[in-house]
This record gives sequence, C-alpha cells and structure tokens, in this order.
Amino acid sequence: MSERWARAFLTAYRFAGAAAYPLIGPYVAWRTSQGKEDRSRSRERYGVAGRPRPEGPVIWIHAASVGETIAVVPLVQSILDYGVNIVLTTGTVTSAQVADERLGDRIIHQYVPLDLKPAVSRFLDHWRPDLAIIAESEIWPMTILELGARRVPQVLVNGRLSDRSFKSWKKRANIAEALFENLAHVVAQSDVDGERFRALGARPVTVSGNLKVDTLPPPVDERTLATLKRQIAGRPTWAAISTHDGEEVVAAEVHAMLYKRHHGLLTIIVPRHPDRAEALAAQISGMGLKLARRSKGDRITADTDILLGDTIGEMGLYLRLTEIAFVGRSLTSEGGQNPLEPAMLDTAVLAGRNVQNFREAYQRLLDSGGAKLVRDRDMLAGAVNFLLSNEVARHEMMAAGAATVDQMRGALAHTLKSLEPYIQPLVVKSRLKGADGR
Repeated sequence: MSERWARAFLTAYRFAGAAAYPLIGPYVAWRTSQGKEDRSRSRERYGVAGRPRPEGPVIWIHAASVGETIAVVPLVQSILDYGVNIVLTTGTVTSAQVADERLGDRIIHQYVPLDLKPAVSRFLDHWRPDLAIIAESEIWPMTILELGARRVPQVLVNGRLSDRSFKSWKKRANIAEALFENLAHVVAQSDVDGERFRALGARPVTVSGNLKVDTLPPPVDERTLATLKRQIAGRPTWAAISTHDGEEVVAAEVHAMLYKRHHGLLTIIVPRHPDRAEALAAQISGMGLKLARRSKGDRITADTDILLGDTIGEMGLYLRLTEIAFVGRSLTSEGGQNPLEPAMLDTAVLAGRNVQNFREAYQRLLDSGGAKLVRDRDMLAGAVNFLLSNEVARHEMMAAGAATVDQMRGALAHTLKSLEPYIQPLVVKSRLKGADGR
C-alpha cells in the first residue's frame, strides 16, 4: 500500500467509524455482565463525562489496565506536583480501583471511551485536553487521529511493541507511518522498542527504561500478613503468580511431586484472572489436594496444600509469604508477565521461556542470576526443589534480583525530561491563570 493510499484509508476509517457506534451498547452490556465494566459508569465508555472539566490546562493520561496504571502512578504524582489538572483514564474496573487507592481525588478518573468517533469526539469535546500521554502499547487509531485533527500533542510513554504487534504493523508499514506521525514523541522502554517505533515512522523516539522499575513495591496490609504467616507457621512455600490457563494445574502437579520431599510444603497459586477461581478450585480439588481460598477467608491449616490467591490487589501479600515465585503467562501462554515486582520484594524469580513482552527485564535478571527460565513442568519442579533445598543459593538469587531492579531505576527521571517541553508551557499557563484569578 502506497503512502497516499494509507492516508486515504485512515481518513476513511476516521469518518466511517461512526457506522460501528450502534454496536457498542451490546458490547458494553456484555462486558458489564462479565464484571469487566462498572454498571453505574458505563456512559463514560460512550464518551459521556462523569465530572465537569476543571478550569485551566488539563493533561489526559491513559493507562489500559492494572499493570500500566501502577507504572504511571509515580509519573502522575510528579506531574501533579507542577499544579496541572490530570484526567486519568483506564479500561478496567480493577485499574480504576488501583487509581483510587493510590491517587484518590488528586486526579479525575474516567473510563476510557471506546475507539469509535462519536465516543472519542464527545470525550474530547468535554475535556479539551492540552496534552495526551498514553502508556505502553495503547495504539488506538481513532483516538490518535482525532487528537491529531485537534492538534493536541500526543506522547507515548513506557512505549513497547511486542513481537506480534511489530510484525503486524510492519505488514501495514504505510498505515503505521501515517498514524504514528501524529505522535509528538515516543518514550520507549528499551533499545529494541525504540528501534521498532523508528522503523514504523515514529519521530522523535527516546529510550527511558521501564517505568515499572521506578514504582514502589506492591503494598500489603500488615495485619493480614501477620495473620497468614501465623497460619503458615514456618512451612516451606513457593508461589505461582499471574498464572494463565494450564499453569495452575502445572503448579498443582509440581506441588504433588515435591510435598513428600519438603514436609509441609504450601503452594500459593495466584491466577491472573480471579474470575476463573471457581473452575480452578474444582480442578485442583479434583486432584486430591486440599485448597484454601483467600476470597472465602479460608484458614490455612496444617493439611492445606494450596492457597488459591483469588483476590484482586493483594499481590504484595502473596509475594511476602514466599521467597520463590514462578511468574506466569510464560509456560502454557506467551508474552510473560512482569517479573519486577517479585524481584523488588527479594523473591527468586522463575518463568517459562515465553517472556517476549518483558524481554529486557528478564535478560537483566538472567544475566545477574536473579531469574531462571524453565522449559516445562519437570524443569520447574527441579528448580523449585533446588531453591527450597539450598538456602544459600536461594538467598543469592533473591539478592541478585533486588540489586538488578535497583540498577535499572531511572526511567521516571528520563521520562519527565522528555515530557518537559510539553508540560512546562502548561505549568506557566496554569500559574498565570491562577495569578489572574480566572
């Protein structure tokens, strides 16, 4: 496709998108029935604002889900210190909860409008953002085109392109270039991500490192932690966290392989999507293992085999109950999940080999000895067995992971420096407006 036809395609897409608008009602209704939408705020998905626009400059920051929201919290806090209004959008109920817990009423939270012209236009007409900051890999064509048409600067921060996304965009290189030219700046996570954005036509591109490294460790309720530690009573533990379909059964099978060798072994399984808990509980119980479900408040007794961490927002609790964590979406699924949270909490990190979405973080951890990749269930069982049996090796691995995270910090400062040319004029404008009393 030529550049001319690519631009013609995007122009047609921008205006034809309204044809799909009637379909979003059933779509939102379905997501609400699945617990993925807040019924009381579903109109925000149509671009209908739930709050009035504040006076003065407004920066719109978008983070899709929980991981992205946690990553941008320090960035949001730093920008708030300048005295500029922020509207933060997210796409899930859980990420909205994270925003409320960590930022409260310092920001205005809205659910992101669906990427269809009527919804996006209504959102932008109301909020009239002076700057849009988008986190990670949220490339929404309609939103980018509408912001571009309104000449609103758009900056992609903590930007990354997975192998699959890059391959897909390369097949449509002219469309990618016509779309990405609307971005005023791309701040990429890694050199690989930076080169990929440049190859697709983004300019300028800088590399900051991963904002997730500059976050605080996941929080914990100390009273709850003390209670569970008393129930565990010093038993050996390991965890399989952020697991996807098939990995929970693998973890349960590893437990069955090791519990005779490690008396009193407790395995903690934390599925990425807790809404799968009922099926998982039945599946694991069917293997003859005794289960305690965190969501039910089940007590961990001496004969409990598995603690099923089927709650949201308690990763800090589960990671503080163990020194060994297998990070999921890496053995039976692809892409991997974030290994930085367990590493910063002094946890030895294990994962499968499919960790493309966090390639640089895993490479740094592997190079330092803070992580190990496993091929299959048997190799995972061997790694867990070795770490449970060798305290010195386990603690060396834990320390290496924590040190690696410390060495990787600095992405927040680099990102703020890249954003300075876009934020400073708004700071001046905000102060002048305050001085005028208007």
